[in-house]
Amino acid sequence: MKCRHCQTELEHVFLDLGYAPPSNAYLTKEALKTPETTFPLKLFVCDQCWLVQTDDYTEADELFSQDYAYFSSTSQGWLNHAADYSEEITKRLGLNKESFVIEVASNDGYLLKNFVAAGIPCLGVEPTDSTADAAEKIGVPVLREFFGVTTATTLVDEGKSANLICGNNVYAHVPDINDFTKGLRIALKEGGTINLEFPHLMRLIEQNQFDTVYHEHFSYLSLTSVSSIFAQAGLRVYDIEELPTHGGSLRIYGCHEADTKTTEPAVQALLEKEKAFGIQDMQIYSNFQKKADKVKNDFLAFLIKQKRAGKSVAAYGAAAKGNTLMNYAGIKHDLIDFICDAAPSKQSKYMPGSHIPILTPEELARRRPDWVIILPWNITEEVMLQQKQVLSWGGKFVIAVPELKVHK
Repeated sequence: MKCRHCQTELEHVFLDLGYAPPSNAYLTKEALKTPETTFPLKLFVCDQCWLVQTDDYTEADELFSQDYAYFSSTSQGWLNHAADYSEEITKRLGLNKESFVIEVASNDGYLLKNFVAAGIPCLGVEPTDSTADAAEKIGVPVLREFFGVTTATTLVDEGKSANLICGNNVYAHVPDINDFTKGLRIALKEGGTINLEFPHLMRLIEQNQFDTVYHEHFSYLSLTSVSSIFAQAGLRVYDIEELPTHGGSLRIYGCHEADTKTTEPAVQALLEKEKAFGIQDMQIYSNFQKKADKVKNDFLAFLIKQKRAGKSVAAYGAAAKGNTLMNYAGIKHDLIDFICDAAPSKQSKYMPGSHIPILTPEELARRRPDWVIILPWNITEEVMLQQKQVLSWGGKFVIAVPELKVHK
């Protein structure tokens, strides 16, 4: 297999999590009677451009089906993040009714609805019907396509070049990252800005976030690798922000290579920080498997201990990261009784691989489990506040990543 970006032969394994189904392939009761497709979940690191990437076993259309179950608007914290960003970027770039904004992977309209409300023309590019339907219902226009050179060229031909192209947590989901990035260049107006947010590889390694690895994430990105990808496409990163979202993310500001914008000192500072951390040192990558194995083993030991003690265990948040953790650990419904989730699209379904039933949040109060595992650890505080009644019956919250921790 060759690197998706620079075509170097890949020789170095970063992480091997065995076999698992796609992390968002939630199952109906009927689907439990049929065979379930699994794929190897293995990451490699390129020793030339330092892009971390999945093996090439699956295609995007196998992972992002028309009933794709991730809806961004489920999380109030994420809605707040999107609203704050919309206000800030509008001021920074001076966006107005004469501007045009494109969001790539616009999901259910969680972000673009803010631009619609402000009267700023915009368009979402979203291939998944279920989320595109939700966006259109709240007045967000959507083009139902995967984004790349072909889609970007069509948009330009229709006079839809953008002053701002934004994409939250899409860059990692792109199988052909070079084609996608060239599409960004094509669709961007002269003087325009590209904003991409994605989980920062440095934080993933530093905080042992191996459960953010899943088939839908084809790439795991640092500023080091993104700078190389942008340069090849005729783009330049001119500013960055480090964000707390998703356990530690980067927001990059990109422009055409020849743009007169000054590259801010923060860009070089982070490149140097990554180098000092070891982003270009193979030792950092070769040690990661042991850290993931320890989390898995500690979590399994905890669940078995509770089972032997006769305690009831539930989980909250039917998140993709939870599926990665449970499938790697081989956890089934004998160790976790059920999972609650606020998203109607997931309720009454079953987790892929583990087949644990997904119920409404109200079931927590009805069943009163002794332990509640918070699978989306990145929103732990939000979940604990929403479900604080768990403490009233003596229940306790637990997270497994980056290490096992009890919240009382």
